[in-house]
Amino acid sequence: MMPEEGGHLGQESASVTRDSLIRSAFRQLLAITTHRLRIFDVGVVAVIALQRYLTESQAAKDQAGDSYSYDITVTDGVCQVKCSLSPHLNHLVQKNILRTGVDVHIRQCSFVYNEKRLGQGTVCLEKMEIAAERSSILSSTEDVDALPVWSAEGVRNVTVSQSDVPTQTGRKHYLSLWNNEDPHGSLWIPRIPPTEVVLDVSKCIPLCDLHNSFLHGLRHPPLLVRIMCKSRLRFYGKLDTKVEFPFQAYFQVADHSGSVSLVLWNALCLEWYQTLNVGVVMYLQNYTLKRSFQNRSHPSLADSQMRIFSSVEICLNPRDPRAVITVIPPKCVLPLWGLPSVTYQFITSSELESLPNNSVCDVIGLVTFVGRCERIKKKANTVPEKYWTYRWVHAMDGTSTVPFVLEIFASSQPEIFHGLYPMTYLVCTQMRVCREASTLPYLTSSCETQIFTTGFHKGQPYISDPKVKSFIQWTKTLKESVILKKTVIGGHYCYPPSPPLFTQTIANDSAQYPVIAASELRQELESLQYREHKRLAIQGRITAVRFVAHSEEHNQPAEALPSEGLTISTADGHTGGVEADTLQTLANAMGPAAENPPSTQKRKKKRNKKQNVKRRYITRAAVKMLRKHDQQQEELSEEERTSSEMEEDEGDNGLSNKNDLVAGTSGQSDLAAEETLADEQPSAYWESEAWETLKRDLSEHFHFDRLDKESIPSKFKFELKDYLQCQNNFHPTNWTQNQFLPDQNIKQLSPVGYKGYYQITILGINQQTAIDAVFLPVLSSEDPRSVGLPPASHSNSLLSCLASGFLYPLSDLAGHEQSLHPDPGGIIQSGAELEATPVVCLIDFCRLAGQKVEVLINKVYKMADVVFV
Repeated sequence: MMPEEGGHLGQESASVTRDSLIRSAFRQLLAITTHRLRIFDVGVVAVIALQRYLTESQAAKDQAGDSYSYDITVTDGVCQVKCSLSPHLNHLVQKNILRTGVDVHIRQCSFVYNEKRLGQGTVCLEKMEIAAERSSILSSTEDVDALPVWSAEGVRNVTVSQSDVPTQTGRKHYLSLWNNEDPHGSLWIPRIPPTEVVLDVSKCIPLCDLHNSFLHGLRHPPLLVRIMCKSRLRFYGKLDTKVEFPFQAYFQVADHSGSVSLVLWNALCLEWYQTLNVGVVMYLQNYTLKRSFQNRSHPSLADSQMRIFSSVEICLNPRDPRAVITVIPPKCVLPLWGLPSVTYQFITSSELESLPNNSVCDVIGLVTFVGRCERIKKKANTVPEKYWTYRWVHAMDGTSTVPFVLEIFASSQPEIFHGLYPMTYLVCTQMRVCREASTLPYLTSSCETQIFTTGFHKGQPYISDPKVKSFIQWTKTLKESVILKKTVIGGHYCYPPSPPLFTQTIANDSAQYPVIAASELRQELESLQYREHKRLAIQGRITAVRFVAHSEEHNQPAEALPSEGLTISTADGHTGGVEADTLQTLANAMGPAAENPPSTQKRKKKRNKKQNVKRRYITRAAVKMLRKHDQQQEELSEEERTSSEMEEDEGDNGLSNKNDLVAGTSGQSDLAAEETLADEQPSAYWESEAWETLKRDLSEHFHFDRLDKESIPSKFKFELKDYLQCQNNFHPTNWTQNQFLPDQNIKQLSPVGYKGYYQITILGINQQTAIDAVFLPVLSSEDPRSVGLPPASHSNSLLSCLASGFLYPLSDLAGHEQSLHPDPGGIIQSGAELEATPVVCLIDFCRLAGQKVEVLINKVYKMADVVFV
């Protein structure tokens, strides 16, 4: 370590070094007597926790508008310490580059005093590098939680806070790392209801009298109510908010006279939100009344005869006055109180088709598909920025061959939301029906949705519902082994399928999905945060298509895999990957016919036929390039060729962007990762006649043509449950041993309906920017994406496949229709119809872990399918 500006550290003793790197470094940091308390090159530590909190107004200005700050807990294997993260490193957390379970090399840190609290401060990490994606420190540490916490006690009378509150600013709590709706941290300790209560309910007033009590300013007597519905938490904190715990949750409560809204405010949410569940009976005192907030959503009660009092709402506050809440145990609830029972609106999958749009219902089903957790940014440009977290689920109930398609948003039940997996019984309440033209309806969460799965059903009011009992009887007729074969988890998934026509409004240029200029791609890509999903439309032309077979992708040597990230070609120079790939593809496609002539006339005829097909899709420029390449190769020795390729790769990497969009794809690695297909698939590559010329004048070329394993759905296996859940949930806030499971089990995965993928090059309409994207067509009915696809047939041409998203007909579980699918070479042979054809491409973007960005083509529209209104 080196002191800055003359700061003297003194000689580290060998015993301290062996004892703890952290303890030695940070104690010496506090011993510096210069004005700036800063040291360099602390060493390598492991990240065991990341915590997020809302920053304050002044701090946000210093952080260039970033609304959140982060604390990071690290360990050297001997002790642990919580530090603050410098704001300019926030993006590393937001993109999941800096995450729990990695080793980082701390290059620079400082000590920052809290100017509002005497004798308090924190270590701030200012510069660091990722030293290892899988921490060697944590691998050799048995119990991280048992490690002692470093304290600065006794050093310059400084206290370093290590409690469960933020290290800086006046905030009192942390937020969940990936959304604002989930309870997070040790402060959320639910109240435990008493087992016995003795109450005098004679002084309680009915809810129907609340309005009069509010109008006349009368004293509010106690209330005796049952919770009928419960909302998710709402975090309403702003940068200038002074409230310590700015949370809110509302409930619909009822007694014999009717129903009214109740709002739980601020610190009471930490105590009571996780205790006050649907069906709970409460005795309320010291509540207040106010006029109802009309812009809030309201639940739909199953009892249509129940009166709803919407003029006022009950408020439970932590002070002025502090509300008194008493939860009455079920055995103490008396029938003479006349409290209504909780009722539901369960429907079957066969009944869903008849429900109107936006109607509310409850469902129960056997889970057959669970998608990965994703995020979408709240549309309004709010400060602080907010993200909704959600996942897609399929569930069967035996009344239809079509499953419930459920879009489940986080409902402040993180244990259940992240614990979803196939073969469990799932109940979703207060779901709303969504209808789109030309596809099947689906259900999406409302603010009042609650979800329950296996392990959480006990004691819930719905267990006595007739449709729930009927569902349970149906499950008893099932064979587990048969259902297990139909279960799927993870992979890229979006619903509903894109509409057959793309509509844009002439007046304001608005459309179903934002239409962006190709030049705006960089900004859109850089702004993507971890697991954020975004769908955008781009005008342009398809100039090249290649098929990468599943067998090729998985047989490549590990060292040949390209780095995850983005390679950018500039106007000053080009990456050699596309050109080299073209040469290798042509050489592989044409070479064997010359080197190994067939021994029989029949084979010769067949091979000549294939060569004729190839010539149709090889451009003149490519042929000239191939001939020139062959002449050069004849003059090179094997050693010289290897040297040439290495130099070419180094040149490619020199063109890479050095900020967040890290370059990684080189010509050599592309060749290894994407070898040509076998002779029976000769035409697995096509490019436009003009592409060779056009790509030389590009200002930017984004390469996202590699399919990540996270994009492919897998068969669910009970023995891999922990691994599969780890893969498809968000990266955890706190490190656990399960984080090291994935690499141990990846070879055991069974991809669903996957034979390979297509690499599609899209040239922007102004021919200045190009992007390589992945097209992953649906091949089989076992692929979850097959649900809701239009039943109409198509020709299986390349354009019709891009427009529909699937190959016709879909194969069944036994693959009976697979033989009817044309091979990829046959599909790509139809690429000539794309020549000079303008299209609108719908593309799904999602940032995966670290630098990986998933770019998948959702649908391609011909201009004839674009409607202006």
